[in-house]
Amino acid sequence: MVRRTKEEALETRNSILDAAERVFFEKGVSRTSLADIAQAAGVTRGAIYWHFAHKSDLFTEMFDRVLLPLDELKAASQDPNEPDPLGRLMEICTVCLRDTANDPRRRRVFDILFLKCELVEEMGPVMIRYQTNMREGLAKIEGGLRNAISKGQMPVDLDTKLAAAMVHAFVSGSLRDMLFLPDATDFGAHAVQMVEGMFDALKLSPALRNGHARRTAGG
Repeated sequence: MVRRTKEEALETRNSILDAAERVFFEKGVSRTSLADIAQAAGVTRGAIYWHFAHKSDLFTEMFDRVLLPLDELKAASQDPNEPDPLGRLMEICTVCLRDTANDPRRRRVFDILFLKCELVEEMGPVMIRYQTNMREGLAKIEGGLRNAISKGQMPVDLDTKLAAAMVHAFVSGSLRDMLFLPDATDFGAHAVQMVEGMFDALKLSPALRNGHARRTAGG
């Protein structure tokens, strides 16, 4: 009986997240109330508060659902026992682009995040969480690049901090472009090619070597 109760609670939680995703997409985050989500989910507001303290909590849980499948790849890219950390990093980027292009749920959630979420006062926790996710993402990319260097897959003098920033900007910028101009580039078909090109630049560009800025300034 207890197990059934837990299963029912999980089902209710997921139905609330599904409803929030639909209503956020249709109305925008700031114009959506918990009452709107409750009505869409067919539950009471009390049921929502049982699972989520605030709208911002519900929003972050909705967003985390689509990122969860990447956690294993992120861990592998930093694992010192992983024989191909560069491959895992490239796979993360490819999955982000290809799956967002091909999976309506992922695309809808990123559409909400980038285009339909005003980071106003009530969404302050979301802004903080978003910044935290970015910092953690940059750190994990840099960790993966350092691991790739240790395996001889990237140049030993690669400026990993700058390279990590470029990879992050490439992925997040591509996601925004995909949402703003969905017909401009077929990210589903060309994700592998684009990611390979990005990492080729990291490997080959003299501008991404440690000390390049000082050498350039010194003339």
